[in-house]
Amino acid sequence: MYYRSMGKIPHKRHTMFKKENGSLYREQVMGTKGFSGTQSILYHHFLPTEVVKSSVIGSYLPEYEKQDALNHRHLLTTSIESKGDALDAREYLLGNSDLLIGTAMVTEAMDKYYRNGDGDELLFIHYGSGKVETMFGTITYRPGDYVTIPIGTIYRVVPNEDTKILFIESFSQLTTPRRYRNEYGQLLEHSPFCERDFRGPEALETFTDKGEYEVITKTRGYLHSHVLGHHPLDVVGWDGYLYPWVFNIEDFEPITGRVHQPPPVHQTFEGHNFVVCSFVPRLYDYHPEAIPAPYYHSNVNSDELLYYVAGNFMSRKGIEEGSITLHPSGIPHGPHPGTTEASIGKKETLELAVMIDTFKPLKIVKKAHNIEDKNYMFTWIEK
Repeated sequence: MYYRSMGKIPHKRHTMFKKENGSLYREQVMGTKGFSGTQSILYHHFLPTEVVKSSVIGSYLPEYEKQDALNHRHLLTTSIESKGDALDAREYLLGNSDLLIGTAMVTEAMDKYYRNGDGDELLFIHYGSGKVETMFGTITYRPGDYVTIPIGTIYRVVPNEDTKILFIESFSQLTTPRRYRNEYGQLLEHSPFCERDFRGPEALETFTDKGEYEVITKTRGYLHSHVLGHHPLDVVGWDGYLYPWVFNIEDFEPITGRVHQPPPVHQTFEGHNFVVCSFVPRLYDYHPEAIPAPYYHSNVNSDELLYYVAGNFMSRKGIEEGSITLHPSGIPHGPHPGTTEASIGKKETLELAVMIDTFKPLKIVKKAHNIEDKNYMFTWIEK
C-alpha cells in the first residue's frame, strides 16, 4: 500500500511526543521482514506491552482427511450451521502450510479482540454490512469487500446484520501482483485497479479506558489469551505503509481479448505460494469464432479453488451461491458437458466468484465431509 497518516503524530520519528500532562505517548514500530519490509509507527496512550494475564486456549489447527482417491471436490457452505462472532463462527474447510481457508456466518459482535500473529488475513464479504474496529482505525464493510488485515493488527468485527465471510488466514504478507507495480510501488496503467479503488481506515477512535480487555492471539498453532490492563485501541496517531485496507470486487476492471484469456488476468492479490483472483461480470471474447467457455486444462503446478458468489457461472452445472469447488493438480478439469457449446455466441457473463490458486496441494478438513457433494467428480460424464 501507499503512505498514509491518521491522527496526531510528532514531527520526527523516535523523538519525544508528550501528552498535555507532560507524560509521553508510547511509540510502537510495527513492521514486516525485520526492519526492511513495510512498516508503520503507532503512538499509544499506554504501553502496548502491558499484559496482566496470559494463558493458552488451545490448538486452532484443523484435522485433515487422510489421502484418498484424487478427485474434484464440491463443498456446499450454505449447509454449515455454526454461527456467532467473527472468530467463533470460523469453519476451516481447506488448508496447507501457506494458508487456511474457510467461511464464517457472523451474527453477533465480538466481545473480545483478536490478532493473527502468523500472517495477514483476507476477509471477503459475501453479504452483510458492518464495521471492523482496529488499532489503526475503523473500516466499514459492505458486500464484495476484500478486507485485508496485516499481521499483528488487533481488531474486532461488529456486524450491522448477518454477514457471510470467506476468509483466508495467510502465513505470509498479502500484496497486489508485482507485475502491476512499477519500481516505486505505484500501480501501472494496465493494472485492473488503481490506488483510488483502495480504502484505508475511515476514522481513528481513541480509547483511554483502564481495566481488563482480552485479546486472543493466534500464533504457533495455538490460540493464546492476553489480558491487557487498558483498552487495546488506544492509538492517538500513526503513519506508514502497513495498515488494514479494503478493495471491493466491483472495482476490479476485467481484462478481455479476442480469444479466451487465461486465469492470471483475473489475479487480484498474491501471497507466498498462492494467488487470489476475481471473476467479475465482463464481455466475452470478440473473435468471430471465439469459444467463451474456458478450455480444458491441467493445473500441473497448482490447485484451483473457486468460491461462487453470485450469477450463473457459465462453465459449471449444479453450483449454487456459496459453493466451493476444488480442482486439484494432477488431473485435468474444465467446462461441464454442454456448457462449451452453450457459450458460443454469448456476449457477456454476469458471474461473480473468488478464485484461490495454491502452489502446494490443498488438504480438506475432515468436518467438510458433512457438506460435500460426493457426486461432483462424476458430473463430467457425457450422456
